Amino acid sequence: MSDMRRESQRLEDDEAIPVSPQENDEQASPGESEGAESARPELEDVEPEDLPQDPHRPHEDVLAMLLGTLLVALGVTFYSQAMLLAGSTAGLALLAQYVTGVGFGGMFFLINLPFYYLAIKRMGWSFTLRTFAATALLSLFATLTPGWVDIASLNPVYAAVIGGSLLGIGLLVLIRHRTSLGGINILALYLQERYGWRAGYVQLGVDMLILGLSFLVLDPDSIALSVLGAVTMNLIIALNHKPGRYIGVS
Repeated sequence: MSDMRRESQRLEDDEAIPVSPQENDEQASPGESEGAESARPELEDVEPEDLPQDPHRPHEDVLAMLLGTLLVALGVTFYSQAMLLAGSTAGLALLAQYVTGVGFGGMFFLINLPFYYLAIKRMGWSFTLRTFAATALLSLFATLTPGWVDIASLNPVYAAVIGGSLLGIGLLVLIRHRTSLGGINILALYLQERYGWRAGYVQLGVDMLILGLSFLVLDPDSIALSVLGAVTMNLIIALNHKPGRYIGVS
């Protein structure tokens, strides 16, 4: 009888011994482990609107605008020194500079003036004021940068690649802080909203027009290098500006 009581007490003691989490994991079945792994959310499965948003502070927007326009102005300086063209409004300003001799900064600011009315109607006052400030800064920095940077010799291929890279990085900084350099982009968005024209096709059509006009001013080698620069710029933006990779609100 005493043996039976001792055996019963031993079984109760065994049941009272806690099992460590590690032992629990080791005892889990392979199916349960795989199920836990599959239940973990992947970044690709999360929608951008489901992620927490950390709004940019005003001083961050100001610093981004200064840095972005400085980078774009430096890229434009490389393009101008090598007699290359960019797309959109910057391309029109460079083309006008080559034809008239008027500096890029002044031409860029003047070309953008008619588009602010459309920006107010399409984007609102906040976006328009940001765009006006960025355009004014770019015009100023593009005028001052040639005096800050003395380029004695410049390889055209290098100018196309580094100029396109600077334009792409500068535009990326501005885009992430809800700022634009205005011009043709605003027109394209307005025509899409008003008449249903695809904004991408409008932008492409304007860029093709600028490219066609460039044959009257530039040699074929410069035009080919301008295309190389445009590809470089757009690749930088396409690879680094994707939904879900960066969430910032201004």
